[in-house]
Amino acid sequence: MVTVPTPAGTPTARDSGRTAQRRAAAASPAGEPGRPGRASGGAAAAARRETIAGYGFLAPWLVGFFGLTVGPMAVSLYLAFTRYDIFNPPEWVGFGNFVRMFTDDPVFLRSARVTLEYVIIGTPVKLAAALAVALLLNSITHGSGFFRSAFYTPSLIGASVSVAIVWRAMFAGDGPVDSSLQVLGVELGGWVGDVDLAIPMMIILVVWQFGAPMVIFLAGLKQVPAELYEAAQVDGAGPVHRFWKVTVPMLSPVIFFNLLLETIHAFQVFGSAFIISNGSGAPGGRLNFITLYMYKRGFADMQMGYAAAIAWVVLVVVAIIAAIMFRTARSWVYYAGDNR
Repeated sequence: MVTVPTPAGTPTARDSGRTAQRRAAAASPAGEPGRPGRASGGAAAAARRETIAGYGFLAPWLVGFFGLTVGPMAVSLYLAFTRYDIFNPPEWVGFGNFVRMFTDDPVFLRSARVTLEYVIIGTPVKLAAALAVALLLNSITHGSGFFRSAFYTPSLIGASVSVAIVWRAMFAGDGPVDSSLQVLGVELGGWVGDVDLAIPMMIILVVWQFGAPMVIFLAGLKQVPAELYEAAQVDGAGPVHRFWKVTVPMLSPVIFFNLLLETIHAFQVFGSAFIISNGSGAPGGRLNFITLYMYKRGFADMQMGYAAAIAWVVLVVVAIIAAIMFRTARSWVYYAGDNR
């Protein structure tokens, strides 16, 4: 049998069959089983439905974020450049509020100094107490859950009005704190009305609320590998050396987190100072923290524009402090896998 070769360029029966299949697949309506057009179209529709559902779940948070956070911040930024007393339309004054703040308002400058003193002293003392208690709880095996709950409770109620009222009564001239000190021969005459003792009283209050950072420290201590302590002990390191060379470096991310969080929180002190000083910031302005001064300017003096300017100055100062902390953290905060 003689096979006649097909001339070049002439389609064979096999090629014709394949071409017919391609044309039929292209002409077939999308959506039939086994057809690629239907599969890709269905996947795209499912992706669109998932996207719409995702935005639907995000919608309540987005409404709250823009309506209760971004919106009020934008309004307060505008009011910071105006003279506004709620009852009359805002009057644009440009940077007048900020110039007045730093050149013609000594009360603002005193409030800023008092606030910085409270933050600089109170925050490290609070974190030191939290770390010390966390180390103790990490070393015991029985009853740690009870003590953890007991120490954490003050951080839940410490900012309440009732605690501030009790604190004012405790540190009054005839309160139990002064009475106990008198038994020991120490005469102070009341902390609430003393210019020198007002800030220490507030620092004692904030240190008493060390429960939240203590729990975070304790969680960090649980993550430190025991092999590191064993190796250090084999090398002859004592408890103090192990603390500084093992515990502190391994705990440095947690220390940084607590330091940042508690610093920001300290700038927000308001309720306890308001209750203890009856809203006046006395004695001698020692409890007139920047938040309390901002409140009095806005709601007592009806200078809402000026109060908004103070709020933005505080925000910028806190942001700068946080940026400095993040920048300097590179030299002392060590994370897993760090090659330093």
